Amino acid sequence: MPHDFTAQRAETVAAFDDLQAEHGLPEVADVDYFFVPARDGADWHPLAEELSRDGYACAFMEAEGKDPAYLIATLPEQIISATGIWIGEEVATRAALSHGFAPDGWGLEG
Repeated sequence: MPHDFTAQRAETVAAFDDLQAEHGLPEVADVDYFFVPARDGADWHPLAEELSRDGYACAFMEAEGKDPAYLIATLPEQIISATGIWIGEEVATRAALSHGFAPDGWGLEG
């Protein structure tokens, strides 16, 4: 089944709007995108290499307890807007899907 980018974008915009209304968001922050293996044998190294070429800093977190393994792809010092977050998320998601990973949300580090 193909990935539903329209639904993913709607979720991102809704989350952004909720965070902005509840807490306010910084003008500039690092944006972290999270990806989990979607198939057995998914190797994070090629994904991290591809994303690094596009300006993402990547780190892989091993599974711990009930928490699955996941890749964090960070775009440093981004101007924070729903559109900006989505653009980074879409680029990273397209790469992740091609390497056997699925999107699992985003967060801000300020």
